Amino acid sequence: MTTATFGATSTTDEVLAGIDLSGKRILVTGVSAGLGIETARSLAARGAHVVGAARDLGKAQAATAGVRAAAAAGGGGFELLALDLGDLSSVREATDRVRAAGHRLDAIIGNAGVMACPESRTASGFETQFGTNHIGHFVLIGRLAGVINDGGRIVLLSSSGHRFSDVDLADPNFEHTPYHPLVAYGRSKTANILCAVAFDQRLRGRGIRATAVHPGVIMTELGRHMTEEMIAGIMASSQLTFKTLEQGAATSVWSGVTATPEAVGGRYCEDCHVAEVDDAAAGSGVRAYAVDPARAEALWTTSERLVAERFDLTR
Repeated sequence: MTTATFGATSTTDEVLAGIDLSGKRILVTGVSAGLGIETARSLAARGAHVVGAARDLGKAQAATAGVRAAAAAGGGGFELLALDLGDLSSVREATDRVRAAGHRLDAIIGNAGVMACPESRTASGFETQFGTNHIGHFVLIGRLAGVINDGGRIVLLSSSGHRFSDVDLADPNFEHTPYHPLVAYGRSKTANILCAVAFDQRLRGRGIRATAVHPGVIMTELGRHMTEEMIAGIMASSQLTFKTLEQGAATSVWSGVTATPEAVGGRYCEDCHVAEVDDAAAGSGVRAYAVDPARAEALWTTSERLVAERFDLTR
């Protein structure tokens, strides 16, 4: 680990400079585009074996040619894993394959997600953003926690969009409240942070620390459902600075590899540092409701009920 100081403009290569990840095995979701590709590339280039999960393997195969080249040049490895986070049968099949392979993991980076999509349901019946961004990763990590090496890391990509709304545990699927794409996105991103808090609480006894990160604002496929009206509203209410992919993925690899576990465990990170709790209407930081341990436990209980599966991570 290093104590070097990084910030909003730091890149993945700067954050990982001088770090040797040979022998490390890291699972990254969402490697068919954007931040997932850059995250996988930067890790494989330092010698890590990256398991890249994606829903569309054909698209991912074409999109990750640079990852395979970086792995070959840096002594790392790369393989693809079929995973549809919106379909819990796919999530369970993927975790079964990972466990059956007999390899242990050093980190899981939950990068995949959807944003501001029209109201719809996943294959498993959940509101699409909550079901994909939160529920899919919750089951994935819950089922793979036993194969994460002691001292490992879990990183869940959240967003400053968590400031749009807290989770609604009484109506997670908008069955009784009007649907709004950004409210749904906010709920799912708050759930990502609370999920990291809950995983960290359960796994820190093994030295495994979980954290949530805001990558920044990057032009990727994630925003494909955003209307001009939505973008204008967000731009008017906040001061946004766009990042490159290399800058956007930096906080993921910083919190997953570079930062000390004590610094980031159970926390929310942005711009390669731990964010302060800040309930202001706009600006940086994390809302208090998103890092509330009691809310994290309530979300955990609700999520287990919704997926009809319990995860005992105390062993």
